[in-house]
Amino acid sequence: MDFHRPCHPQFARNHHQELIIVESLERNVCRRSFLGQTAAGLGGLAFGSMLQTENSHAQTLLPLAPKAKRVIFPYRAGGPSHLESFDYKPVLAERNGQLMPDSFTKGQPIAQLQGKKLTCRGPYFKFHRHGQSGQQISEVFHYIPKIADDICIIRSMYTEAINHDPAHTFMNSGTTISGRPAMGSWFLYGLGSESRNLPGFVVLTSTGGGQNQPISARQWHSGFLPGRFQGSPFHSTGDPVLYVKNPAGVSTQSQRNVIDASKALNQIRAGQVEDPAIATRLRQYELAFRMQTSVPELMDISTEPKHILDLYGTKGTDGSFAGNCLLARRLAERGVRFIQLYHRGWDHHGNIANGMRATTKLVDQGSAALIEDLKQRGMLDDTLVVWAGEFGRTPMAQGSGRDHHIKAFSLWMAGGGVKGGVTHGETDDFGYNAAIDRVSVHDLHATMLHLTGLEHEKLTYRYRGRDFRLTDVKGQVVREILA
Repeated sequence: MDFHRPCHPQFARNHHQELIIVESLERNVCRRSFLGQTAAGLGGLAFGSMLQTENSHAQTLLPLAPKAKRVIFPYRAGGPSHLESFDYKPVLAERNGQLMPDSFTKGQPIAQLQGKKLTCRGPYFKFHRHGQSGQQISEVFHYIPKIADDICIIRSMYTEAINHDPAHTFMNSGTTISGRPAMGSWFLYGLGSESRNLPGFVVLTSTGGGQNQPISARQWHSGFLPGRFQGSPFHSTGDPVLYVKNPAGVSTQSQRNVIDASKALNQIRAGQVEDPAIATRLRQYELAFRMQTSVPELMDISTEPKHILDLYGTKGTDGSFAGNCLLARRLAERGVRFIQLYHRGWDHHGNIANGMRATTKLVDQGSAALIEDLKQRGMLDDTLVVWAGEFGRTPMAQGSGRDHHIKAFSLWMAGGGVKGGVTHGETDDFGYNAAIDRVSVHDLHATMLHLTGLEHEKLTYRYRGRDFRLTDVKGQVVREILA
């Protein structure tokens, strides 16, 4: 098979004429981007193929046995405290109220506590062991302990950006520099989408429980990748996608006529200039047309049995995190490649005990239900779930709260080739530094890509004379957590 030809019949079959037109527009624009040019992307190919373009630096190697077909990323925006969730520190509890040793903090980056008296603040909650694995989890959670044997807790994460916006950008794109592609865009670029009727990268947001840090649209932007790899924000209440529904008095046929007329005009322009934006625009028009049918069906949860709604603790598309978790499962069933669920409510500079209770109450049940639901449907094995925030919180008190902390934080992963019931890595006795089996954000990205069948060092895109990748020039697969 000639993988150098974007319009090979392997890719073109079963597609409508408009996609064939789009392929012809893009053929001479950017051969490297053929990975996402069909609705199936690489879904129609056998994993394990070496895909190499005419550019010798642009190739994607797919291992023989990828574990995950899709990624769901529940994102805890605001910096959730690892010391109140998954990293119990009895020494820190014993030193509560005492001065933090200078050996930890001298010369280290500190946010709002810079120049202030630094005292130890022990965990606000007790920790208990759960499941056959004996995972240690804070008592603030009531539902996640039920999936203790399904999740891998990583306690040794660290990052590079100490304030929210650059830290979000770093977690989502592997750099603090704005304008780079989001990780969801990288995954869609490498794998393509399995759905013709929905975007391959979907974003849902919810709020509540703490200070609602803003999330900018660049967290799901495609950057210098072609625009078709950009994330699509869905609303979980009202119209899920703005301007997709036909206005009153506009029929489906008249909408079809408008798209066909627009296509004809864009074809004329495409004959004059080689502009990839034209091809992207045509794709977006066609996708929007198909979404007029697929999106209402997606949002109609009347087919969901009561026991599933009860499992999530939601009535459906109500704007809650739990409702978004249910939508995530439905999106995954329909072939969406990367689904990101932002919950803005984890910034607890003060009153962290009550803040953690409030925020956890909003996300705890839905998070556990998502894992249980995927598992009972046989989807957890090929769905990678990553439950993470942008950084942790200081072992030092900030009044009744904790400050931003980049030297250590926790997250958990489940499904998609990750070992369940294990804890990876350790922090020091104070929970200040990731000390044993340290995992960087680049390592996390490398591992996620590996589990979906992509080699992080080979998934590149040439821009302004340089081959860029999600992991930049860093990143190691955390093989110890692989099943």
